[in-house]
Amino acid sequence: MSIPEAKTFWALLEERAAATPSAPMLIDEHDECISFADYHAAALRVAARLHARGIGPGSRVSFQLPTRIGTVVLMGGLARLGAIQNPIVPVYRETETAFCLDETQAEVLIVEGSGWRLDEARLRERVGRDFRLLRDREVDIARAEADADRPPPDATLPPPPVAMLPPPPADPGEVRWIYYTSGTTSRPKGARQTDHAVAITAAGLVARHRIGPPDRFGMAFPFTHVGGLINLLATFLRGHCLVLLEAFDAEKATVHFAKHGVSVVGGGPVFYAAILAEQRRHPERKLLPAFRIFSGGGAPMNAALHYEVLREMGGRGCLHGFGMTECGIICANDVDDADDRLAETEGRPIPGIELRIDRADGAPAEAGEEGEVLLRGPAVCRGYVDPVATAEAFDAEGWFRTGDLGFVDAHGYLTITGRRKDVIIRKGENVSAVEVEDLLYAHPRVADVAVIGLPDALRGELVCAVVTALPGHPPIGFDEMVAHFRSARVMAQKIPERLEVVDAIPRNATGKILKQVLKERFAAPAVPDSSGR
Repeated sequence: MSIPEAKTFWALLEERAAATPSAPMLIDEHDECISFADYHAAALRVAARLHARGIGPGSRVSFQLPTRIGTVVLMGGLARLGAIQNPIVPVYRETETAFCLDETQAEVLIVEGSGWRLDEARLRERVGRDFRLLRDREVDIARAEADADRPPPDATLPPPPVAMLPPPPADPGEVRWIYYTSGTTSRPKGARQTDHAVAITAAGLVARHRIGPPDRFGMAFPFTHVGGLINLLATFLRGHCLVLLEAFDAEKATVHFAKHGVSVVGGGPVFYAAILAEQRRHPERKLLPAFRIFSGGGAPMNAALHYEVLREMGGRGCLHGFGMTECGIICANDVDDADDRLAETEGRPIPGIELRIDRADGAPAEAGEEGEVLLRGPAVCRGYVDPVATAEAFDAEGWFRTGDLGFVDAHGYLTITGRRKDVIIRKGENVSAVEVEDLLYAHPRVADVAVIGLPDALRGELVCAVVTALPGHPPIGFDEMVAHFRSARVMAQKIPERLEVVDAIPRNATGKILKQVLKERFAAPAVPDSSGR
């Protein structure tokens, strides 16, 4: 496996449309299907309509749209023009969206004709400068997948002058995409991506997971996340089909994915667990007959989940990996890796990634020694929109500090142990939130868990466990939780001093826990420490 030849988005699409024009490329939740040739033609039509509205090479265009065929077509049309695209996840409200528009200096924002949740007046007030707002029907993406014989939605527009389009972009190394980090604990940062960098991650994904033309890849997470672009370029590279859902619902997902023969389900641990729970509701039959693997990342996965999926759903279980907005696929497991690797590690770095572990004192870590994960290479983003954020994250030699803690074993497999900012410092002792979460998740009546540090005058921080109960079972009690940790024979400092039971753990659209939300919700005055811990 090697780094793919550097090519632009449009060049990769043209090659795929020529190679397998009639092969299905996208299927949506209404069972509408579009082939690679149809997609190529639809993207050209949309490019022409956008160009007629003054959008061209270098134009900065933001869009906030659901996971639909039209959204994917818009990305193709903008890519043909050489615009700089800023996809915005639908969960962002006026404050976050205004921040993206301001920092990217977006000229245009494209949104749904109906169903857009934001208040335009409030958004414009927060942005503080003028920008054009276009609705999906105005640029023909509301039904861009429809055949070319249908009349345009806006009869005042002339037929799209495709022949008058500027030449497609030629440099795959130019920054063409700006994706914002999740911003779960701080202000989001805009990662500057190139076609080639994202294509490298796509190539790593399909090679390690052995994805090919027979596969159907189920996507129920926002296509405006960087994972959407990765999977789009992956289809150009391998010619498989993406099966889309606008919003994740386990019951709906299993029905839709089964209908269309989905073999690979993308997402993260929260998606894996939800579909597994749905399977447990129907033990008499296999809900996803073609299921081969779960493929994803973005959040830590408990090792037990892989074995549960393997036992109850089959295939190769969970091929969980490590990625982030700044580099969508950093490490990935292979379908032939041993189960303990799949369950307990994030896999090995893909080609295009150089990875090292730095100890707290800055010295390189030995095999098996924990430290901060650093990256560099052509698959990593070209810094942030904010040069100050770039200077803070990248050193003079191009190494990017991820903020994640982990270790690499003697065979080159990475295990993530937590976030540098997700370490709870209790009476001077470092407590890994991820380690405590893994221990608590193993309790048979805990369905979901988040561990946070709360300010405490006596301890500095106290350890607070936030859990949900397994459906149909009573929630775990505090004394029961303490007994569970003691039976695991862990140091007393890792036993939470506080337990909160909630109906649901708050997460963003990609499954990451919103720990800042929990910290604000459960912030409390100091509790006397009578335990001696």
